[in-house]
Parts: sequence; structure tokens; C-alpha cells
Amino acid sequence: MMDLASYSDRGGRAENEDSVRELRQDPDRLCLVVADGLGGHGGGSLASSTAVEVICGAWPGTADVEDLTDMVLRANRAVLSKQLPNCCMKTTVALLALEGAKAAWAHVGDTRLYHFYQGRLDFQTKDHSASQVAVLLGEITPDQIRFHVDRSRILRALGQKDDMRVETKDLVLSPGRHAFLLCTDGFWEYVLEAEMVQDLAKAGSAAAWLDLMRARLAQRAPEDNDNNTAAAVLLDI
Repeated sequence: MMDLASYSDRGGRAENEDSVRELRQDPDRLCLVVADGLGGHGGGSLASSTAVEVICGAWPGTADVEDLTDMVLRANRAVLSKQLPNCCMKTTVALLALEGAKAAWAHVGDTRLYHFYQGRLDFQTKDHSASQVAVLLGEITPDQIRFHVDRSRILRALGQKDDMRVETKDLVLSPGRHAFLLCTDGFWEYVLEAEMVQDLAKAGSAAAWLDLMRARLAQRAPEDNDNNTAAAVLLDI
């Protein structure tokens, strides 16, 4: 069984530059994409919507890292093709593909994917950001990324002209309860990983899980908080 929910909120900003899209080819196959347009470069909403549309349109229905890499590279070329001299639009992206008991995911930037198994956090992506580099150098802890001085310095994003390196992972899902969460930085900045686990234990559905976490965000985020977007999947194997 697969249960899915998502939302996107502009927060305290004038425009929502996040995008989320799902594509289900049958009950056991899903492609889920979340993207966050980089507002400082202009055209963020167009960049993120282009990315999710191209990725979903190119998905062949598999959970294969080579396919996902190709999809992201196509999206990168599409974003590049829409850039103008005065608008170097860019976007982060995280995507999940499920094919029966097979899962694969890919990401570029600081939009994150979390995988929970039997109620525990099993995996989370590492941001392509200056703050993540500071963690690797031992200068800060992972939790300190959230409010680090270089939090907004993204080192890798769709729309860059250099060679695009796509980070991927795949696995065969073991029997039991799996949960996936894809979310932009406007979401995970205000919801700690331990709280994601706590709320997952209380929730009876993907929508209820998102509602509990969004309540935490609403209590903590300032009035001018960033766009925030998340998609949740609960899956029994």
C-alpha cells in the first residue's frame, strides 16, 4: 500500500518559487519531485516548474539511478535553455522513484530527501551547500546548518553551465513500513529530524504526518519566512 500527500506554501514571500509534482503510472509505481527555485537569480518559479515538468515527462516508470540521472540532466538543459542574460534562473531538485519494492532517488542542491524505515530515520541526503562543506570540515554540526552564516550558498543547482553532477542512491526495500519525505529548506529549517520521527509515529496517514510537521513550522517560522514545500509517502512492503 502507498499513501501520498504534498503541499506547497509561499510562506511570507510575494511569490512561491517552489514546485512539487507527482506521477503515478499504476498503484506500485510513483515519481515524486520537489524543486526550489533560487530567488536571487530571478525566474525561480519558472526554473522549478520547468524542472518538475521535464523530470515527470521523461520518467520511464523505473526506479533506476541511470534513468534518474538522465532525467535531471534533461531538466538542467531545459532550465539553461530558458535563461536570459539578465535572468540566470536556477533551481534545486530532489526526486524519488518507486517501482514495487525498488526505490531510487536523486538530488541537486539543498532540497532534501529523508528515508525512514520501521519508524526510524534510515537515510538523508547531504546538501550541496557551503554549510554542508563546513560540516564535512568539522567546523559545525549537522544541526547547525539550519542557521549557519553560509546557509544560502548553494554550490550545485540546475541551471549551472558547468558539468552537472547528480547525486543518486537506490535500494531494494525490505519488508515493513517505509516513509519518505522530500522537502525544501523552507520546511526542514524549522522541523528537526527527531521531530520528523516523533510525528511519523503519531500519524496514521501521509497527510496527517505533514500536518503535524507543518504545525511545528507555523509556530517557529517568522512572518517573512521562505516558501516551504514537502511531499510525504508511506509505503508498506
